[in-house]
Amino acid sequence: MVVIYVFVAVGLFMYGVNCYVMIFFFRRGRKREEKKNAEYLDAYYRTHTNADLPVVTTQLPVFNEKFCVERLIDCVTKFDWPMEKHEIQVLDDSTDDSVEVAARVVKKYRALGYDIHHICRDNREGYKAGALREGMDRCRGDYIAIFDADFMPEPDFLRQTVPYFTGDKKLALVQTRWGHANRTESLLTRAQSIGIDGHFIVEQSARAWNHLYLNFNGTGGIWRKEAIYDAGGWEDDTLTEDMDLSYRAQLAGWHMKYTFDVICPAEIPSDINGFKTQQHRWAKGSIQTAIKILPRVFRSRDPFIRKLEAFLHLTHYMIHPLMVIAATLAVPMLIFASYPGMPLWIFVGIIAAIMISMCAPTTLYVFSQKQAHRDWWKRVLCIPGLMIIGVGVAINNSKAVLEALLGIKSGFVRTPKKGDVKTKEQASTARTKYFIKLKLFFLLEIALGLYCAWGFAVFLVREKYIIGPFLLLYSAGFLFVGLSSLVMEVQRQIANIRAARAKIVANKASTADHLPQDSERHALA
Repeated sequence: MVVIYVFVAVGLFMYGVNCYVMIFFFRRGRKREEKKNAEYLDAYYRTHTNADLPVVTTQLPVFNEKFCVERLIDCVTKFDWPMEKHEIQVLDDSTDDSVEVAARVVKKYRALGYDIHHICRDNREGYKAGALREGMDRCRGDYIAIFDADFMPEPDFLRQTVPYFTGDKKLALVQTRWGHANRTESLLTRAQSIGIDGHFIVEQSARAWNHLYLNFNGTGGIWRKEAIYDAGGWEDDTLTEDMDLSYRAQLAGWHMKYTFDVICPAEIPSDINGFKTQQHRWAKGSIQTAIKILPRVFRSRDPFIRKLEAFLHLTHYMIHPLMVIAATLAVPMLIFASYPGMPLWIFVGIIAAIMISMCAPTTLYVFSQKQAHRDWWKRVLCIPGLMIIGVGVAINNSKAVLEALLGIKSGFVRTPKKGDVKTKEQASTARTKYFIKLKLFFLLEIALGLYCAWGFAVFLVREKYIIGPFLLLYSAGFLFVGLSSLVMEVQRQIANIRAARAKIVANKASTADHLPQDSERHALA
């Protein structure tokens, strides 16, 4: 048991230390990169006119996005780019009335002269990767911008990204930073925004500015079409087709750019089940990509540091099963550590490693907020909430990691979005129609939360105050996420009952309308 706990502590320590490494890499490259970008764009637009601009295709992969698709299309039609050099593809795999909404908006903009196409498939083969693949085979642009339904790109997006391709013939991708359109909606969205900022402000910048492997985040970026084909195209054998293609392109000799100062606003999942679904897909897809790609990375001629960072990058979600093991074995470790034969240095070393690993992400999050936001000191007040939520999804993400390691396949589950709802009826439809059902898995989260709460009480009784706070955090996280999912499940059941009753009432009313009235019956008599 001690060996297992030591292994867990070393693993958490390794990923924790890498947070400090990312901060170091970020500090080393930021000023140089920002100055270089500003100078390059200024020089480009002083020497180029609209006639020199290339043809760009914007792809919008959507699936059942009734309340988002119109907003998304409206945004990309506002791009500051010559209309004759901008093609828009709405890649619509929807199976509901979202298709009609998209068709209506596309028809409107085609009538205004936009080169916009509504591409629907007979099946969802390959899911998002399959839709992107089919769209690319039809597109006329040499560069392809991609946006998910929950994104709201600014009008100058292409102006801020396309010029970099002309100055670097081996540049495959320009990835922009995600913004947060609904950050202040709830504690959940505030916490997620800090976590996302940690990735986009520090980690992505550090990797891009220090010649490490960088990944496309699936949206808010623009690709060189030639690079996609050269890397083998979109493949659908993982749930993170974006990360998979990114690594294959870089292994093929292409490189990527990250623009810290170009922000693309997006909608953050506003309910816990949507967040867990998104996390499950990212966790499982990352490990699937690691299994597929890491052997190629290790066989390459890359420097050791680049290979190591690729390993830590692709396997990052392994921290979640390590956290679950740490929480489960904490109480048995307390009992074992009470024996006289337990070396004190082992116990102290384990605690030190776990403390460093727990503090490292917090340091990175505080640092990221300070780098990008003037009101950072207000924002960091939500970090305890992020820690609770981050720990709470450990079981959910551990399940995803285990499925990936065992080769268990699953479909691409979309993240539900509120979108642009304007009425109470639309809001009700958005809540019920696009609810995510997570079965009864949340009961395990609640059970482990109660176990950690009991363990915390045991630690207090035995006066082991060093480990106690960790168990309190684990307990709060598992209980918050599990109970939040329970509330969502109850709401889903209530919504289904109400919908069923409303349907019955509507059917009765319809039947009554078709029955002859009393006056009609007398006349017939």
